[in-house]
Amino acid sequence: VGLSNITIEQLAQAQKIVPIVTVQNHYNLASRESERMSVQQSEEMIDICERQGIGFIPWNPLASGELARPGGPLDQIAKRHNAKPSQVALAWLLKRSSTMLPIPGTSSVKHLEENAMGATITLTQEEFDLIDRSSKQ
Repeated sequence: VGLSNITIEQLAQAQKIVPIVTVQNHYNLASRESERMSVQQSEEMIDICERQGIGFIPWNPLASGELARPGGPLDQIAKRHNAKPSQVALAWLLKRSSTMLPIPGTSSVKHLEENAMGATITLTQEEFDLIDRSSKQ
């Protein structure tokens, strides 16, 4: 069973009833909190999912707000990788957790191909940390 828009407590309660294989909560670089959880709780949810082998599906995964502005952290790192900021945002999500399953919207085959390229970008730890710090400001 997969669950959406839940808290850590609700996950624990649900696991007493049925095996949980995925959690889908709001999470992206522009907004890591959800309507029910703080940023810290959202980060903890991802860590719990990773420890338990539960897939985490971030809702609205490509939102990156000011981080993608020209000259911003995503833009700078994207240029280093000959990529687009949205591709770097996907790479960041994939590096964040081995159980992260972003499902970005696609409007064309070209857009699908661009999104898929995000999975081929390997961020250094320094790049990951820069994006991480910048998105918390």
